[in-house]
Amino acid sequence: MKTIFITGASTGLGKSTAKLFHANGWKVIATMRRPEKETELNQLENMTLLPLDITNTEQISEIVKEAINLGDIDVVFNNAGYGLIGPVESNTKEQIRAQFETNFFGTVWVIQEFIPYFRKKQAGLFINTTSLCGLTSNPQSAIYNASKWALQGLAESMSYDLAQFGIGIKNVAPGGIKTDFTKAMQVSGDEAYEVTMAKMMEGFKDGTLMEFTEADVIAEVVYRASTDGEDQLTYPAGNDAVRLYAKRLAQGPEAYRKDLTAYLNLKSPFNSVIV
Repeated sequence: MKTIFITGASTGLGKSTAKLFHANGWKVIATMRRPEKETELNQLENMTLLPLDITNTEQISEIVKEAINLGDIDVVFNNAGYGLIGPVESNTKEQIRAQFETNFFGTVWVIQEFIPYFRKKQAGLFINTTSLCGLTSNPQSAIYNASKWALQGLAESMSYDLAQFGIGIKNVAPGGIKTDFTKAMQVSGDEAYEVTMAKMMEGFKDGTLMEFTEADVIAEVVYRASTDGEDQLTYPAGNDAVRLYAKRLAQGPEAYRKDLTAYLNLKSPFNSVIV
């Protein structure tokens, strides 16, 4: 029986993934900040709940050791994260640091703790929840986008380092997910950017910029990435992620950016000659 270790398993994609792997006969170690509040996963056999705040490096070290002592671990799914929305000038320094502390550094710390274990047994797989926003970009979310692009680059570079030890690393990149993600989202507005924000929200509603997929569907992509045995780094998840990432690859990043600029009714700041 294989085992998966999951961060951010209290809601949304993390919880759906825990239930799907359990239903497929896996042992699941589901971590979350407050496992004592969980009333569904704790009723399942072969489901272990552990407390974990991925911004707490000491706790990460303790919980990883505890998880390894429970038995062999095959997959580590780094899912914990949240979104920071708003223009960069309205994001506080504390908000920006906190966004990276959770979305990027927390994932790095968990990976660091598991590498010696996987290296010793010459096997193991890391899967990170990135985002369509780590493959393309949207306005009003530059810091969130940057944290997810950082994870994309991290995994690509680490794939070379880990391959020699039989360790894999993959990214599942969802578009919009119908979850409680928005409840944990931090939004810092600015009247100067209202027009761009309104157009972006319009694109979310009509599906131009993002469609929203059930978390269970995204969890199936995580399961496929865990079990397909493919040497594949990136798994776009959800119709919007598949469609928009394919469009960016086909157009190239510059043409894609200009298309989005036009959709947002923005004028290029570079269309006048600078002498």
